[in-house]
Amino acid sequence: MRTPKHNPKLDAYAETVEDFAKPILAHLRALIHATCPEVIEELKWGNPHFDYQGDMMCIFAAYKKHCSFTFYKDALMGDARLKANAGVPAAKRFMGKLTTIADLPSDKELKSWIKESMLLNEQGLKLPARESKTPKEVEMPAAFAEKLQVNPKIAKIFESQSASFQKEYKLWIGDAKTEATRDKRIEEAIAWIAEGKGRFWKYAK
Repeated sequence: MRTPKHNPKLDAYAETVEDFAKPILAHLRALIHATCPEVIEELKWGNPHFDYQGDMMCIFAAYKKHCSFTFYKDALMGDARLKANAGVPAAKRFMGKLTTIADLPSDKELKSWIKESMLLNEQGLKLPARESKTPKEVEMPAAFAEKLQVNPKIAKIFESQSASFQKEYKLWIGDAKTEATRDKRIEEAIAWIAEGKGRFWKYAK
């Protein structure tokens, strides 16, 4: 039996998630490797991705109180529950709010979907182009701009970084639901930017 090719970055990620999420990730990870031994593990945008033949296949994400598991090409798959994911907010998707292994479909069902995803990648099928709901230019949150203004050295570091580096911070701070959360994120952002760290530096090696 082949030894699964585990990416150390995913091992590190698995240590950071909440305790309830650890067995869910371990179960899915083992199932994916057993079904698709050629799978490539990657950490993209802070979340574990499982790729096959140069394309994404499925994605795991852990949050404070739930986690999610998504097939990247679910819109092309046969099961109606998966196909419906495309137009649904992440937390309301099928397998979008997992809290225990018992919330997962059966291993038999999961394996069949993994095999279906593998076939889609082998055939080179791509998702239909979606109209982006996120504007190309992300607005700079006013409170963040003010903080940078009074910290010119950090502002200079921020402005010297790539557009994607800047966008990740703008989106994160702009998505805060309360002022307290926003202010906390700004303080963390200022400290990280001062060290040249990107938004997802914790998951990078």
